[in-house]
Amino acid sequence: MKDLLRLKTSLNEEIERILNEQVKVEAHSSAIYLAMSSWCDDQGFDFSAGYFAKQADEERHHMLKLFNYINDRGGKAISPEIVNVPKDFESFRSVFELALEQEMHVTAQFNNIAEKCFKVKDFVTFQFIQWFLAEQIEEEYVARRILEMFDVIGEEGTGRWEIDKHIPKVSYNAE
Repeated sequence: MKDLLRLKTSLNEEIERILNEQVKVEAHSSAIYLAMSSWCDDQGFDFSAGYFAKQADEERHHMLKLFNYINDRGGKAISPEIVNVPKDFESFRSVFELALEQEMHVTAQFNNIAEKCFKVKDFVTFQFIQWFLAEQIEEEYVARRILEMFDVIGEEGTGRWEIDKHIPKVSYNAE
């Protein structure tokens, strides 16, 4: 029966496995961003709290996009268990450093998926993940620009308040 069901999917088993792993990565990223939002709110960084809440929503959207794709292709998407989500952070700057690290990790994961898709000639999935790779350009860019504000504005005196105030203004324009 399993072999018969397997015929209903056009996803390679390895591709299905790594896509389900990415579902978990996106869910974990969403949970981390939500924790960052809460921490920033607790510290009085209202704009950053809003920024991270928005990031959490985006990562959940990415997770669902992958989840639905797996199911739409006849695979079996797995709802991930999320563990090891930090609740406290070292500093305002460290929250954004962790965000950049997280985005760079996600980019590496999607590059790995693209490589495996090419290897097994799954060009449909390869095309599907191009959207995510393009999205990662924006995610990394914004995280880097925010971190640059810590160096340009500085954290002394009202510096952290100024940085927080400018967070919503940081954007990426590909043109």
